[in-house]
Amino acid sequence: MTPELRDEGVRQDPPEHSVVGGYRLVQQLGEGGMGVVHLALDRHGRAVAMKILRPYIAHDPVARQRLGREVATLERIRDPGVAAVLDADIDGPRPFIVTRYVPGPPLDDVVRDHGPLEPPALVRLARGLADALRAIHAAGVIHRDVKPGNVLILDGDPVLIDFGIAHIADDIRLTSTGLVMGTPGYLSPEVVGGQPVAEATDWWGWAATVAFAALGRPPFGTGPMDVILGRVSRGDPDLTGMAPGLAVLLAAALNPDPASRPDVGSVLTGLEAYAGGSDPTAVLPVGTAAAATAALPTAPPTAHVPSEPLAPRPPTSAPRPASPVRWAGGSPHVDPRIGRPNRSGVLAVLAVALATAAALAPVAAALLVLVLSAVARVADRSVTALVLRRHRNGVRRSDVPVVVASGPWHVVAAVLSAVVAMVLPALVGVSTVLCTALVLRAVRGTGASPLDPVALGVGALVAVWIGWWGPGGSSERRGARSIVRGLTGSPGAAQVLAALLALLAVAAVAILLVRGHSWWWPLTGPPTFGGILPTPVG
Repeated sequence: MTPELRDEGVRQDPPEHSVVGGYRLVQQLGEGGMGVVHLALDRHGRAVAMKILRPYIAHDPVARQRLGREVATLERIRDPGVAAVLDADIDGPRPFIVTRYVPGPPLDDVVRDHGPLEPPALVRLARGLADALRAIHAAGVIHRDVKPGNVLILDGDPVLIDFGIAHIADDIRLTSTGLVMGTPGYLSPEVVGGQPVAEATDWWGWAATVAFAALGRPPFGTGPMDVILGRVSRGDPDLTGMAPGLAVLLAAALNPDPASRPDVGSVLTGLEAYAGGSDPTAVLPVGTAAAATAALPTAPPTAHVPSEPLAPRPPTSAPRPASPVRWAGGSPHVDPRIGRPNRSGVLAVLAVALATAAALAPVAAALLVLVLSAVARVADRSVTALVLRRHRNGVRRSDVPVVVASGPWHVVAAVLSAVVAMVLPALVGVSTVLCTALVLRAVRGTGASPLDPVALGVGALVAVWIGWWGPGGSSERRGARSIVRGLTGSPGAAQVLAALLALLAVAAVAILLVRGHSWWWPLTGPPTFGGILPTPVG
């Protein structure tokens, strides 16, 4: 039986081997009124974020309906700036929703630990979060709870999470007024006033979140809820300490009247001007800038509970992990590939290098691709076997020796899967070669053999792309990325490797220009397929 999660305010890690819906709970990441969010592992050892309703809420049909709306909301959104839904069980004994795991800290932790964001980072946050909100609104969804705690920072870019109270704009059941749900200080004035939610609700929360990042503390201060909501309703932010021009720009974006707020594009332009050392208020109409300037110092000090900077978080026995947590004893707790750079740039240059190699030496390049594919699959199978073993049994000293001992089987399985996986890319590549030869014949006005180096290179590039993204390519992708990450521990090393691969591609092209035809080693010459194909000249 799976142990029940505790509802105390103290963060508790799940007991060892605790499993819910086939997912192994690893560590608690956070909690709210509705439920608890855990880092979990799926059946393949991949990390996910699992939100589980609290036991006393799980028996409430209304709470289950809210979770169902959250699932419906997330399923309508596909954007890298939004944590996508992967799985859900709304009707089971322990309702849950599984989303993409984002191995980054929330914005409020980043600001608490490192202070307000520098101007370039502030612009990056604002633009990335704006792109995510545009994708959300394009799906007909309103998040309604945009705040620093719901923005995770992954490699400097924001990812929006937690649609626990999101509303679908076209759901007429959710247009009633009088219900205030959200976080004080990040809940728009129109919602506080009982008006229906709209896209402006999210954009106001966006501006408040950007103001928090620039200021280092909540823009409407701290204190009792009614005091904070009063400041929000009056449009009375405390932006003391912020650069004057930036304070005016964000005060205008936080105007309690939606019609008086500048549009998002103008605010982004103003932020970019601020980062470049220019006047951010130049994008605002004169009347808007004047009203925002006048709004900043209006309320007397006695009307406010002092707005204090965020206090340092006291240490706890289980702090929020900013990166994958670890097993007792120090071994990796989750798949070590999670949260690491994909090295897509290096791999893209490698694909081009392989295509030029195929134009120069088609048979040798095909054998090289087969070997590289098998090596990548061996790496993936070995790492996955280790992760799955620890997923089932926990860390043991025998883990690595067992995986090494099974190496021959991994090699055999990898070679077989690589050969099978190359069938479809090879067929598509050959078809592309023939089509390219026809195009070359039409362009040149003379006969062009399917064995023309240009046709071979184009076909090889398409075949590599199909092999990478086509059926059976996931293992190859994971293994190749693991190998490249191992070879390039730093961005500088990745750039050096990419440059070397680019030089090899240029060298292959240069050799082709000198030779004028491909090299068919280890064959004695180009294939003619019984005289069906003409032999290239040279």
